[in-house]
Amino acid sequence: MSTLGNILWFFLGGFLLALYYAVFGFLMCITIVGIPFGVQLFKMAGLSLCPFGKDVELMSDSSCLSVVFNILWILTGWWEIATLHIVLGLLCAVSIVGLPFAKAHWRLLKLSFLPFGSKRV
Repeated sequence: MSTLGNILWFFLGGFLLALYYAVFGFLMCITIVGIPFGVQLFKMAGLSLCPFGKDVELMSDSSCLSVVFNILWILTGWWEIATLHIVLGLLCAVSIVGLPFAKAHWRLLKLSFLPFGSKRV
């Protein structure tokens, strides 16, 4: 079931979302200061290619540096990605057929709001 969901996700917009994350990840990696943010965007690009069958865990033993980077992530405007996943998740949840896609967007929401100190399982 997760393979079919990943195939449908890929063709119904998952590729564009992953491309968006990868392009901005590459742009962030151009500067030395933006490399940690670029790495997190690449992590999101990988998850947005095939989100079914995977989950995101927020690690409880995260360091002080990950908390600081998460605050910088939110203050520099990357919270808009989380807003995008909320809106797309709500739009997908309107129909019964879109509920698995809404769950995938909410899974990506956890990663896009607090990317530092979280991991894919």
